[in-house]
Amino acid sequence: MAQDTEQKTFKSFRNDKSDFMAEALGGLVAAHPYAEWHDEGFIALTERDGDRVAVISGGGSGHEPMHAGFVGRGMLDAACPGLLFTSPNAVQVTAATEWADQGAGVVHVVKNYTGDVMNFTVAANTVECKVKQVLVADDVATEIGDDDSPGRRGTGATIIVEKIAGAAAARGDDLDAVAEIAQRAADRSRSMAVALQPGHLPTNDTKTFDLEEQEIEFGVGIHGEPGVERRDESDSQPSARDLVAELLDAIVQSLADADADPDGADVVLLVNGLGGTSELELDLVFGEAVRQLDERGITVRRGLRGSLVTSLNMAGVSLTLTVLDDDLVELLDAPTDAPAWPAVVADPAFSRAEAVDDKEQPENGDENAWLSAFVDRLTGAFDDLTELDRTAGDGDFGHNMEAAFGDVETPLKGSDAELLKFFAHRMLVRAGGTSGAVLGTFFREMGEAFAEAEVDSRSADAGEFAAALAKGLRAGVDAITELGGAEEGDNTVVDALAPAARKAEELADSASGSVEDVLAEVFEPAVEGAKSTRGMQAKKGRASYIGESAAEVPDPGAIAVSWLFGEAAVDEF
Repeated sequence: MAQDTEQKTFKSFRNDKSDFMAEALGGLVAAHPYAEWHDEGFIALTERDGDRVAVISGGGSGHEPMHAGFVGRGMLDAACPGLLFTSPNAVQVTAATEWADQGAGVVHVVKNYTGDVMNFTVAANTVECKVKQVLVADDVATEIGDDDSPGRRGTGATIIVEKIAGAAAARGDDLDAVAEIAQRAADRSRSMAVALQPGHLPTNDTKTFDLEEQEIEFGVGIHGEPGVERRDESDSQPSARDLVAELLDAIVQSLADADADPDGADVVLLVNGLGGTSELELDLVFGEAVRQLDERGITVRRGLRGSLVTSLNMAGVSLTLTVLDDDLVELLDAPTDAPAWPAVVADPAFSRAEAVDDKEQPENGDENAWLSAFVDRLTGAFDDLTELDRTAGDGDFGHNMEAAFGDVETPLKGSDAELLKFFAHRMLVRAGGTSGAVLGTFFREMGEAFAEAEVDSRSADAGEFAAALAKGLRAGVDAITELGGAEEGDNTVVDALAPAARKAEELADSASGSVEDVLAEVFEPAVEGAKSTRGMQAKKGRASYIGESAAEVPDPGAIAVSWLFGEAAVDEF
């Protein structure tokens, strides 16, 4: 297994490798509304106001938008970017400090990494202006060490400290006051991170560290350093709930040990993505952290979330807590035009955001064998339908069907009309997407046809059932065509429903036997129609957007509607 991950090829946007940083930083500055590049090696505000204290920071590149994205009035005056995961040199920091000083002194916000501390210290000892250093050391993963260890790394809390320092400088605090309140924020902050996948370096396409498919890294650093513990989760990946709880346990304990116990206190919560984590996952983790902190008796007075302190493209997340007082809250809330500073939410509260659907499943009457069998076929194939749709389109079809039918209990009870209208409601309200609109429309037409005909599969003879089925299928096909323009041959559900409708119409005047016999006869052309979608170039629906690759698999919607009439495994299509 190890050799598989080592052979994996990573891809990056770049030109010549040697030009990567110069071109990337050039693009960053071009996109920055308030900053410009200085040839001495720093990014600085184009306009400043007043003879106030200046605040600068910096560090290795690869953590964007930290630090350059936080250059702006009310935050940083300048940022010194080093090479990838490499501290800026003392010449850069010296030049930025001399430029930033307006006579009131300069505050250096420095992450606790050896290279950063050394180079900022050399610069502070070189310049003639007054300099105060604020050291950010918040990562509890590196808290325990011998006397010679550098101690906690500076990570996610850095941007909170930069905001506090910049806001204090903007309101006119003197050098000592700005440094004091910024250091107070740093000392009251703790962070910890977990990674599900490593990042990779765009300059050479190598991983930032080795991590097997089934492993997670707990306590990972923002330079791609391995964490304090690597875990094999081959049996089952831990839930977000469990990971958040473990991160918070370590953070809260560290704050308590530092006489900044958050129990019963107000905090700012930062949920930070490490570069390769989706916005939805960050939202989930933010909500989970808010909920758990509330259960612990810790009040989240301010909340932030986003990919703000990254490790290139690492799939991971870090949590940061800062214990607040009223002065820190005022500075957090102060305005800034730094482009990467996120919206800050006051007093966030979590509750599940679920659409309310109070329409209950019909429960009265005898069992409905026909429609119960259809639901059973669907529920046994959600994953197969999703995989088909992933190959042919956007991969949501099986998920949509599960959203609509996943909690429907069989055997179903009730008339055909009641249940078909219930299916329509489920597709329209719960499924969403194209499939929700199309199949919701189809089932609505079917339900109305059976209601109008006053026919039910549990009691009707073959002819009555075939006539109602024919009317419903034809109305459904016409409604789908009117809704989205899909016609037979367009590689959609219509390719299964249209031939089924024609067969039902043939049977309407001549059917004999049972309802089951009618369904069996309609099933055959429906299956053949579904099979015909393999090899078709889609002209309508989600598959029409992706070209010939969609033609390699049958349409999953066509397969699903064929199960309304009978049973066939996915691999038979």
